[in-house]
Amino acid sequence: MKNLVSINDLKKEEIIKIFETTDKIKRGGLKDSMKGKRLALFFEKPSTRTRTSFESGMLMLGGSPIYLDTKTMQSSRGETYYDTSKVLSLYTDIIAARMNRHGDLLEFAKASDVPVINALTELEHPCQALSDIYTIREKRRGLNGIKLSFVGDIATNTANSLLLASTKLGMEFSMVGPPSIKPNAEYLKKARSQGTVTISESLKAGLKDSDFVYTDTWVSMGEESIAAKKKKELSGYQVNKKAMACASKGASFMHCLPAHRGEEVTSEVIDGKSSIVWEQAKNKMYVEAGILVYLLNQTRR
Repeated sequence: MKNLVSINDLKKEEIIKIFETTDKIKRGGLKDSMKGKRLALFFEKPSTRTRTSFESGMLMLGGSPIYLDTKTMQSSRGETYYDTSKVLSLYTDIIAARMNRHGDLLEFAKASDVPVINALTELEHPCQALSDIYTIREKRRGLNGIKLSFVGDIATNTANSLLLASTKLGMEFSMVGPPSIKPNAEYLKKARSQGTVTISESLKAGLKDSDFVYTDTWVSMGEESIAAKKKKELSGYQVNKKAMACASKGASFMHCLPAHRGEEVTSEVIDGKSSIVWEQAKNKMYVEAGILVYLLNQTRR
């Protein structure tokens, strides 16, 4: 049985296999591959795209998604993650869990008798990163020689997962942010053992020769109490027309959404010709469907 708790759980060849499976799904194939299968969506945090894309992807493949809001479950009254996971794995074939703490997800996955997918924790967002890189691969018909630059809060869960995935697949990863925000040291060390990573405080320097410019919200879920501080720290790292001009000609803009227009990105950029955010969002459904097929195929062996 194989889980996807971290990008570290996948070898390069496995990511490529997931992308190839996604290609088949996008072409209309594998429609009944999840027939008779049930997906549990165990969510502690709010979600728009991740929940809907997983549900839609499972339905597209003929399976049945079951959404579980933890506020209405016994886990809200103290049932352990171990016990919850054991029970859900009796009723379903695969679980996607969006949890507040990465350590809790590790406990949950350890107890499960079916594959567990990380649908977001404070430390990683692997499904998002895989969807994003699949979109880049689709846009450029490959990944070799691509430079992806992440602007703003370079310590977010999405940044961590993109850092690991992009270097594993041969891309150059540039992190552009203020000196007060440092990337996760463990993830940075791992990524640099796989490929090229640069860190810059300068938009001009960090975005030079970039093929894709990526940003995320400045205030992540759970950081509401420090929102004012974060916005002040990141005020010089808005992705606007001037920032995009620092990248390569024809560079694309990416955002995992939700976007806070006028903060990390201007409407001019996110709605402009360089933006591929809606392609990212749509591909999330297909890539997550590819992940479901891949993990359940591994389980059958």
